[in-house]
Amino acid sequence: MALLLRTALFVPGNRPNRIEKAFDTQADAIIVDLEDAVPLSEKDIARSVVGEKISKFARRLTIIRINGLETQFVKGDLESAVEASVDGIMLPKVNSPEDIREINRLLCELEKTKGLPEGSILLFPLIESAAAIQNIYEIVSTQTKPKRVYTVAFGAADYTLDMGVEMTMTGGELHYARSKIAIACRAAGIAPPIDTPFMIDINNTDALVSDAKRANELGFRGKLVIHPKQIEPCNQIFSPTPEEIDRAEKIVREFKKAESAGTGAIQLEGKFIDYPVVQRSRDILEIAAAISRKK
Repeated sequence: MALLLRTALFVPGNRPNRIEKAFDTQADAIIVDLEDAVPLSEKDIARSVVGEKISKFARRLTIIRINGLETQFVKGDLESAVEASVDGIMLPKVNSPEDIREINRLLCELEKTKGLPEGSILLFPLIESAAAIQNIYEIVSTQTKPKRVYTVAFGAADYTLDMGVEMTMTGGELHYARSKIAIACRAAGIAPPIDTPFMIDINNTDALVSDAKRANELGFRGKLVIHPKQIEPCNQIFSPTPEEIDRAEKIVREFKKAESAGTGAIQLEGKFIDYPVVQRSRDILEIAAAISRKK
């Protein structure tokens, strides 16, 4: 079953009170951050908090952002994060297929040590550099045993820093990177990607909505968020409208009738309907059903 990932809320791993509040929000996933949000002096504290708090919220989709493979913290982070109550690991600064193979090796070792099913911890690589964009298809199509990459997330702050450009309200500087990420995920047959957080002005809801719409139009189906006030607008952008749901139901229903009569393509209200259109309609209905189950 596909995961509902319209919004994924970051929360600092060293702030127990914020973690509890984050799990009370309507975000589809909670990302407990052991990386950028945690000072070097509090990395160990954050790990202990993760171990203490996360098991209380096993009913929620929980992802841990660990420190990068190049750091001294990665093994300790994974030791704390790989638990039955954790659904996935977000790995920052992924630049190549070798990073995917290495994190898979480490996860396999820990799953075995802790008696967890092989492949139970999903992987969410964070794409945030020019090298990662250049290598994106190779990254998302890397074959591991077990299959590990669920989808990727885009980190525009580090990407624009790497490129030496400014993040803007209009997002033109992100168009190529977003397009390439979304196309690569689709071509590799993995879930649609999660878009970068909107960080320019967290109080500007109109700008947030415009930014989320741009990502949605390119094939992203969710967004990282850094404040609870960003959750509801993004959930709305990445949810099908009642009109879209009604039309999807009609397409699936009418196509099923036509298929039973030996027809593989139909016209519905003046529009041509074939298998790809029907599959898109089924995807819409799957998202709608997931949202309904969450309520």
